[in-house]
Amino acid sequence: MEGAQLFPTEAGAPQGGVLSPLLANVALHGLETAIETAFPTYKDRQRWQPKVVRYADDFVVLHKDREVILQAQAIASTWLQRMGLALKPSKTRIAHTRHPVEDVAGFDFLGFHIRQYPVGKYKTGTTGQGKPLGFKTHIKPSPKAQRTHLQQIKEAVRKLRAAPQAQLISTLNPLIWGWSHYYSTVVAKATFSRMDTLVFAKLRRWAQRRHPKKSAWWVSEKYWHLSEGQWTFKTEKGNALRRHADTPIRRHTKVTGARSPYDGDWIYWATRMGRHPDTSRRWAYLLKRQQGRCLWCGLYFKQGDDLVELDHIQPRSQGGDGMYTNLQLLHGHCHADKTAQQHAS
Repeated sequence: MEGAQLFPTEAGAPQGGVLSPLLANVALHGLETAIETAFPTYKDRQRWQPKVVRYADDFVVLHKDREVILQAQAIASTWLQRMGLALKPSKTRIAHTRHPVEDVAGFDFLGFHIRQYPVGKYKTGTTGQGKPLGFKTHIKPSPKAQRTHLQQIKEAVRKLRAAPQAQLISTLNPLIWGWSHYYSTVVAKATFSRMDTLVFAKLRRWAQRRHPKKSAWWVSEKYWHLSEGQWTFKTEKGNALRRHADTPIRRHTKVTGARSPYDGDWIYWATRMGRHPDTSRRWAYLLKRQQGRCLWCGLYFKQGDDLVELDHIQPRSQGGDGMYTNLQLLHGHCHADKTAQQHAS
């Protein structure tokens, strides 16, 4: 569409394709701003502007007042109508994160289930002023996402019921790794353990079906190698099935403000990710290891710092090497101070 005129095309990005989310993000850019700016930032000394979180064509509006949510829904409908789009009633829901609405508390978003649970004063979160909230937010894999994942594993096991164990393992490992990695930043440890139990039951049936006349011990020893001291579904050559629970839980750190990997702030992104196209792999690794701080003065490196220098902790003149363990990044003036003190001593 250009202006108010539609130019139909015979080919395009398929729905669910790799490019589809990017195009949706481009097309719906500005929806969040339209909703948030329609409300005052503060009302009665309380923050009143709703929070809008969007990815592609999925979005959620967060606010404590139901009337604000209804107004935001009307604003979104009007904004989308100008583009020839509309909210789908079956996928639009007003929910409460603590109290059940239509017998369901919390809501699902992008495969996650977000809900708040009442807790005591020793486990509660706090406001910015230190006031207890009385609840704690838990984000978990949604029940629908769990069912879908188990169905994928079930279909793979059924399809490969006559295949060698190695082929089954090579098929299941990417499914298990990808799913558990996606949820590795939320409260998912109990879910991972439950998934492993259900996968074990499917594999147990798969193995017993192949050897109906053998004992349970014989089947377990052949495919899980109990004599080695643990239940591990693996081949004789050691090719093992990955467990969901083997994936460590690492909390996600939100990107600050409106930063973008293309904003030129290589210090921030190299510190966050350990890599950046505008800096060397060595510097990016050291920034990530030092968490963006100068190890001499303890202050953070900032975009626009005139000079950041690579320093050998033990100088080469005193036998120091170029290994990572002997390297650090310092402000230029901190590097000069360190060098002066070493020469003075």
